[in-house]
Amino acid sequence: MINTSFDFQAEANGREQGDAQPHKLIYESNGTALDWYREKDSDLYSPTLQEYHRILWSKPLPSGDLFELTKTGQNRLRHTSHRGEFILSSDRATSVTFAKNKDVLQITSKLPPDKLDAFSRLSDSIGGIIIWPAKRANGLTINQARGFGKTGRVLADRLDLTVECIRRYFLGEPGPLNEVFRRYDNFFDLFTNFRGWVDFFLLQDMVDDDYSMVKMAPPFNDFSAPPIPKNVEEYFLYMEHTSDLVRKRNVRIEGWQKTASSVWIS
Repeated sequence: MINTSFDFQAEANGREQGDAQPHKLIYESNGTALDWYREKDSDLYSPTLQEYHRILWSKPLPSGDLFELTKTGQNRLRHTSHRGEFILSSDRATSVTFAKNKDVLQITSKLPPDKLDAFSRLSDSIGGIIIWPAKRANGLTINQARGFGKTGRVLADRLDLTVECIRRYFLGEPGPLNEVFRRYDNFFDLFTNFRGWVDFFLLQDMVDDDYSMVKMAPPFNDFSAPPIPKNVEEYFLYMEHTSDLVRKRNVRIEGWQKTASSVWIS
């Protein structure tokens, strides 16, 4: 039922699957990346992405309670039970463009276009996408805080750094997103602890065996500076590390689909 190679961005913009158009990239005549297409966002406009989220995350929580999701509105999902009501939305959680940072664009223009295009497509597969609470709670949502303001400056929309923030939050350690996470305590309470959250969202390949350390790509400065590649070598390392984790999560998603009871994916 879930195709980990499905191109949500193509669907959102009315293109066929397998369309050869470079994925979100505009090239100069010499083949270097010039800019990024201003297309419809698949998080908002892909019905298949909404359905994949519904299938994947409608399953038992660590407590045994069923986290059943229903579709509501434009690419929104709702859960209502004795645990509370939650409205959730999709978030492409791995950064390729770093919010169209001009310095990064100078770096990506020096990379082989086929590698950059492959990274962009892979990052937009289901393995690179997650869900968060969609309603504001006296401030930015988690999705917004990952990419904007003071917190966005030290996270740069990176999933690996967000996972590290969640690890610190569950352990009561200082972290740049703690204030935001506390406003969504009821959401994180669903998963009991960090291990529960990681396992639920099939992110085990992002942590070590005992869940005590998050596998993070360079550059990382312990949230003291923007974690954005400064040169081609750093970007390439970030790209390779992130690609490996997204591929592994796609494999986990495929494995989960084969073993999940039809009760949870009906």
